[in-house]
Amino acid sequence: MRRDIQFLRRGRPVRLDNPSPTLTLLDYLRLQERATGTKEGCAEGDCGACTVVLRRLSGDTLTYQPVNACILLAGQADGAEIITVEDLADGSALHPVQQAMVEKHGSQCGFCTPGFIMALFALYHAPRRAQLNRDAVNDFIAGNLCRCTGYRPITDAGLAACGNGGTDRFTGQEGEIRTALKALADGDDLFVGTDGRFFAAPASIDALASLYQAHPDAVLVGGATDVGLWITKQLRDLPKIIWLGHVKGLDAIDDSADAVTFGAMASHEAALPYLAAIDPDLGELMRRFASVQIRTTGTMGGNIANGSPIGDTPPALIALGSTLTLQRGNTTRTLPLESFFIAYGKQDRAAGEFVRAVKVPKLAPKEHFRCYKISKRFDQDISAVMAAFKITLDGEKVASARIAFGGMAATPKRATGAEAALVGAGVRDADTWEAALLALESDFSPLTDQRAGADYRRKVARILLCKALMEIAGTPSRITRVSGVREDAYAAAS
Repeated sequence: MRRDIQFLRRGRPVRLDNPSPTLTLLDYLRLQERATGTKEGCAEGDCGACTVVLRRLSGDTLTYQPVNACILLAGQADGAEIITVEDLADGSALHPVQQAMVEKHGSQCGFCTPGFIMALFALYHAPRRAQLNRDAVNDFIAGNLCRCTGYRPITDAGLAACGNGGTDRFTGQEGEIRTALKALADGDDLFVGTDGRFFAAPASIDALASLYQAHPDAVLVGGATDVGLWITKQLRDLPKIIWLGHVKGLDAIDDSADAVTFGAMASHEAALPYLAAIDPDLGELMRRFASVQIRTTGTMGGNIANGSPIGDTPPALIALGSTLTLQRGNTTRTLPLESFFIAYGKQDRAAGEFVRAVKVPKLAPKEHFRCYKISKRFDQDISAVMAAFKITLDGEKVASARIAFGGMAATPKRATGAEAALVGAGVRDADTWEAALLALESDFSPLTDQRAGADYRRKVARILLCKALMEIAGTPSRITRVSGVREDAYAAAS
């Protein structure tokens, strides 16, 4: 068992032998290294001013992962190389990304600039850079906010620097960095601290199961995209942290003929193409709900285990009929995903039990899927309403339906009344939808909060059901007025 956190800085190993379990990577860089080019803006992973790049080994391939240092724990850099904005220039010669930002006038006040540069540096090394266009650059920097430039010159800089598939001194170092990172990857369990206060990273599922049984009060951390806010915003002291990032096999993705099984530590970025292959709506959902920085670190298991009523993946996965595998000690069990969520902040998970995998069925020929995210800001905003629909047709009649919503109840929840009422309805006959639309009233009693009012949520839920049926039918249906629902639904869905 290893007793210190190890990572590379400028090609040299750094060891932290007794850091606080909740030390963030940003605080390490700014307060201990005095590497102050990395800025704190929001301290919650929204603005991107703190973006740094972790260079990691994935098999024999070096990956360049942009991450939010403000909510990433320092221990999560274990086994990686940390690259910050101070590292890019080669003496007096700016990195191509930096030079492009100068030439395209991509910086004004400069506070957000280091984060933009590091995001574009990751894009510079991304495999898809040869197919780069303006939309792709905008998507890559969507997790970085600027209130000065209007983004166009920053996007211009990204296109100029990252679109040619060039090399830099970092590509020239890759051989020696690969060797150095392999030397850090010892395969040992990591445990830093005491039994009462520690940061741990078990190396196997068995070691995780044993450690978590011994310390069921520990906080399990996947990407820390939510736990990080407990630390930076709620100022919570979390004495026991178990990071799952080194658990061998927990990030595995098994793509079979009828389903995709995601290990709990499969990142959203890794999961995105598999989900998009099930249905394009899932791919667009994954693109919209999080920045590249969050998708890189956030995990499928974490988004589920967190149990948020406004998490975006659970409603979509519930509608698809997904199942969850949990493990406690040597015992595993499987349950329908919707059964995992019991009440607000409460899940069907025993002390010492952890989420191991989620199995997502693929669509059969007569099954149709739609999902919609309604939020105040189009990209990377918390949903006011998240809706997902799987409709099975027998000709033009609804044979069965699975409908799930987020933001409508204390947990992600199925609309069982609407599902039952929809059976037998004609997908092209809007008059037969009335019972299902009205059933949504009894399926949910949404609350009013800062994101939306209860009446708004109820109305949107009905509109989205109409929208899904119209899209599945392939042609707009004629809507007659039913308590003001259908007329509004037709206008919105058309």
